Amino acid sequence: MIALDFLHISLADQCLYGFANGQLHLRLRVSTALNGAGERNGSGCTPRGLHQVRAKIGAGLPSGAVLRGRRWTGEVWSSALHAQFPGRDWILTRILWLSGCELGRNRLGAVDTFRRYIYIHGTPDSEPMGVALSHGCVRMRNSDLLTLFARVPARCAVQIDEAACPDWAAAPLI
Repeated sequence: MIALDFLHISLADQCLYGFANGQLHLRLRVSTALNGAGERNGSGCTPRGLHQVRAKIGAGLPSGAVLRGRRWTGEVWSSALHAQFPGRDWILTRILWLSGCELGRNRLGAVDTFRRYIYIHGTPDSEPMGVALSHGCVRMRNSDLLTLFARVPARCAVQIDEAACPDWAAAPLI
C-alpha cells in the first residue's frame, strides 16, 4: 500500500482525494460543515487553505471507538449508545488533527485550525456522506478512515478548497 503525500478536500464535491507522487490513488466521500467554509473560531465552518496532519490519534483502537477530548472513552459506538446520547457530536475510530499552514488565514489568532480542534474523523454509518452536516470537521465512514489513516503520515499536506474537482471525480484511481 503506497503512502499518500497530499490530500485535497473539495467542499463542493464533499470528497477527499488522496495523492502519491502527483497521482490520484484514493477518492472518498466526506461530510464537511453544515455552516459552509470559514476559518473563524466558533464559526462551525470548515477551514480552507493549506493544512497539515499535525497528529494521528487512535491507532489500534477498534472501529467505532468513541473519542472525547482526543481520548478513548472505552465505548464503541452502537445504535443503543447513540439513543442514550442523541445530541452528541460523535468522533469515532481515529482522528487526523489538522493544523493550518497559512498565517492569518488558518494559523494563529482567531483563525487557528489546530486550536479550533478541526479533525478528519469517523462518524456513525447512519450519518450521510456527500452532504455537509458537520460542526466544522471532516467526517468520514469509519472503514474509509481506517484505510486513510494507514496511508497518511504525520505532516501530510491537506488542501481544503471550495471548488469542485470534476477531473478527479471521474478519473480512474492508480
